[in-house]
Amino acid sequence: MYDLISPSDYRYFVKELIPYISEEAYVKYKSKVEAALAIVLAKRGMISTSSAAEIKKASEKVRAKEVYEEEAKTGHDIIAQVNVIRRNVSSEAAAGVHRAATSCDIVDSANMLRYKDAFNNIILPDMITLEKLWIGIAEKEKYTLQIGRTHLQHAEPITFGFSMAWYVSRFGNQILKVKDAVLDLRGKFSGAVGAYNALSLFVDDPEKFEEEVLSELGLKATEISTQIVQQEPMADLMHHMISSFTILANWADDLRNLQRPEIAEIGQPRGKDVSRSSTMPHKANPVGLENIKSLWKATMPYMLMMHLDQISDHQRDLTNSASQRYIPQIMDQFDYAVRRAIRISENIQPNQQNMLKNFNISSDKALAEPLHLLLSTYGHPNSHEYLGKLADESYKTGKLLTELVLKDKSLQPYLKKFTARQMSIVRNPSKYVGIAAEKAQEVAEKWTRRMAELESSK
Repeated sequence: MYDLISPSDYRYFVKELIPYISEEAYVKYKSKVEAALAIVLAKRGMISTSSAAEIKKASEKVRAKEVYEEEAKTGHDIIAQVNVIRRNVSSEAAAGVHRAATSCDIVDSANMLRYKDAFNNIILPDMITLEKLWIGIAEKEKYTLQIGRTHLQHAEPITFGFSMAWYVSRFGNQILKVKDAVLDLRGKFSGAVGAYNALSLFVDDPEKFEEEVLSELGLKATEISTQIVQQEPMADLMHHMISSFTILANWADDLRNLQRPEIAEIGQPRGKDVSRSSTMPHKANPVGLENIKSLWKATMPYMLMMHLDQISDHQRDLTNSASQRYIPQIMDQFDYAVRRAIRISENIQPNQQNMLKNFNISSDKALAEPLHLLLSTYGHPNSHEYLGKLADESYKTGKLLTELVLKDKSLQPYLKKFTARQMSIVRNPSKYVGIAAEKAQEVAEKWTRRMAELESSK
């Protein structure tokens, strides 16, 4: 552990992702592609069924350690893996290993398959779990009065459920986009420049052969490839994942700010996500939320790398060889943050009393908007400026804005035109919440259905 370099290997690590993103997994998935090739060669009578069985069995036994020991001799990772497979099969079967394949037929197809499996089996289910927790909070707190904030200043009344519904909708949309992007990951088996040159020596229908190999793996072929698959599907997937991460970071910032002692609208129990200061034992530091933001900062710039990897000179260069190896780390850091957000969401404690207290600080001033709109509607020549002056007077004198408005003789002709409902809002600012609760419920119900559909479609 103490010899490791990447924090993803010893600190920010999702062990359930090991079967997909570890070096051992990388070797295993490349072996899956080699085995699929052998199976199709046998189905077409190009090698014997027994040879295909040998290759499949040998491929399943390949381990990263022996491949990298062999690579130290060959200087090439795929040649090394092919050598390891060949030395464990008969000479007859060895002739069928890697036939008509180039390195990226194996590497790109293996990567697309393992990333697809990682998202479908681990990352997307984690995202859905978090989404469902947020839906639950939005529904439960849909009537919980809260002051809205713009420019970090008190604005108009909303509900805490409404503020959570904002994240439910944003994150839900990204889940659907991630799901679609995963479906678009495709492999290839088209040779060194993508024109099926080598395959055409052996078969008359190279595209059909490619389709059959990839079908063994549950993949589809990219429409056209060079030595490598098209880079856009992977870039799109990473974009939607990092956009999802950005939403997490935004949510983490909001909750962290709501935990400031002078605001105190959200609480968290002490534990893995809330720590004491090393010198100030009274402190309750929201380290879990801060960790999400910090991991986002470390991960988000990788999106630039993904776009740079879209460029390859002619039919292929090696400028993405090192950079693409960081994709598993990006996936791990994101899923680690999702899991931390799940734990935090399970334990957050909305403080309705403090939300009401903070609302009451500005509830009177929040009526400036409906007052100026209604006064203007009923004929006041300059209600916005006039209400602004009354608000300034309210701040200076400490008198309530509503009190100043209701006692202002010049405003009486306009106030008399207010309907009973409009006047009730003026006298009770907590009613000025629009359809915040209804919208929170609407969004919660929509995304409950969408998540159920997503889970049932597996």
